[in-house]
Amino acid sequence: MAKTIPRIGSRRNGRIGSRKNTRRIPKGVIHVQASFNNTIVTVTDVRGRVVSWSSAGTCGFRGTRRGTPFAAQTAAGNAIRTVVDQGMQRAEVMIKGPGLGRDAALRAIRRSEEENFHLDDNQPKIDKGIYLHGPINSSSHPLP
Repeated sequence: MAKTIPRIGSRRNGRIGSRKNTRRIPKGVIHVQASFNNTIVTVTDVRGRVVSWSSAGTCGFRGTRRGTPFAAQTAAGNAIRTVVDQGMQRAEVMIKGPGLGRDAALRAIRRSEEENFHLDDNQPKIDKGIYLHGPINSSSHPLP
């Protein structure tokens, strides 16, 4: 009969769950991606390594409620709460996307315990849409 090999997360070998080393992060970057359907908030350190993240979907909102400002506010609060406990005091906020959760997520960040932050808006500028090369000339397309 073959021996059973204990799994990595089993109670027999003493490891329960994953080991997360909590390091102190004094400065970080908060990325807010606000689409029409969802808002994703990611907190990274200065080098770009993800420390914490949250979205409206992981906060329990489903369907069209994920795109609401309240869902974005909840997602931003959840992501920031964990990094404030780790000691983050300064942050740079980068907002991307056209969604409704842009302002609500920014309000939630301002209300948090972080003392100072720098705002950088990555909203693309829309310039008159597509370019049509000219009117269609009916004389150049004769009927058969």
